[in-house]
Amino acid sequence: MGLPEGVELAHVAAVLLPIGVVTVILRALPFSFVRVLKGSPFIEFLGWHMPVGVMTVLVVYALLNSQGAPGGLAAGAIAAAFTLALHAWRRSAGLSILAGTAFYMVLVNLVF
Repeated sequence: MGLPEGVELAHVAAVLLPIGVVTVILRALPFSFVRVLKGSPFIEFLGWHMPVGVMTVLVVYALLNSQGAPGGLAAGAIAAAFTLALHAWRRSAGLSILAGTAFYMVLVNLVF
């Protein structure tokens, strides 16, 4: 089966099955808390501010780590400005993310 000597399929299953069960439980657990906390001012606050915070962190991370990437900081900054302008105009997160990513790919592959 391609397993190293001394390792049996039962040993692998004995490790992977509990890991899988714990992973599923940990991923499902937050959804059970949402039902309990529905209507809470704190949850409403998080629902309003978290997407903006997460996107800000992702943009900063991407721009700071674009030094060695094709197109460098210029392509990332131009694509970020394009995405921001598109979002200010259309107010559609999905459109902004998809179009901004496509614009970045065009810049990296065809321009820079």
